Amino acid sequence: MTSPRSILITGCSSGIGLCVARGLKQRGYRVFATARARADVETLHAEGFEAFQLDLADSDSIRAAVAAVLVASGGGLDALFNNGAYGQPGAVEDVRREVLREQFETNLFGTHELTNLIIPVMRRQGYGRIVQNSSVLGFAAMRYRGAYNASKYALEGLSDTLRLELKGSGIEVCLIEPGPILSRFRDNAFAMYRKHIQPEHSPHRQTYAAMETRLQKEGPAAPFTLGPEAVLGKVILALESQRPRARYYVTFPTYLFAYLKRLLPTRALDWLLGRVG
Repeated sequence: MTSPRSILITGCSSGIGLCVARGLKQRGYRVFATARARADVETLHAEGFEAFQLDLADSDSIRAAVAAVLVASGGGLDALFNNGAYGQPGAVEDVRREVLREQFETNLFGTHELTNLIIPVMRRQGYGRIVQNSSVLGFAAMRYRGAYNASKYALEGLSDTLRLELKGSGIEVCLIEPGPILSRFRDNAFAMYRKHIQPEHSPHRQTYAAMETRLQKEGPAAPFTLGPEAVLGKVILALESQRPRARYYVTFPTYLFAYLKRLLPTRALDWLLGRVG
């Protein structure tokens, strides 16, 4: 199976998820687009998608969405793109246990649960593609992104293990590792920062002032920022290559830090990441 024709995508309300959903639909895929909010699902319906509500932090929502997709598809599914996620800014010492748990519920536990519901479908078929949207922060940690770093590091570990365990099943597992991409990610991160972090009580309050400015900045927040179409191109490769790679880098910073992580001693890399972050 070199060109999967049906795919379930999470996090399609905007940004990468919406771009990939549109791009694959134009390419001839049958796209099952999902979003957390009912209003976003209605917008996707209006655009012509087969759309379903799916909240990765809610097991009932995940099960209901999978059941509905499988009814619509006749019980089969060629591919899954686990894209839905958000970033929780804040110094590690300022992130409470329940806030970290909330980050993992969406970025890891929900993704894991959804994937485990789809794997039996793909096993019965004897083929499938599972594409995980990770991040450069899944292997290169940066300051004040600890919760997000941790969730993406964990996703990478689960994905690497899953790839080994599914060898010979016909199911391929690929990681997409974007750097800075134009999306609503920063707006959503700022909302979570305001919800969960009290900067006035933190030893990091001066740094938070600069971070707030960056999170509210119009336009690209970092050099080498690309549009979500750059991710779409790598997702297409992961879906359609006869022998897909385990990892697909997106944006210059991802290539750079992957290279530097292999090359530099830890202290040198820490110094550089501290300057960037």
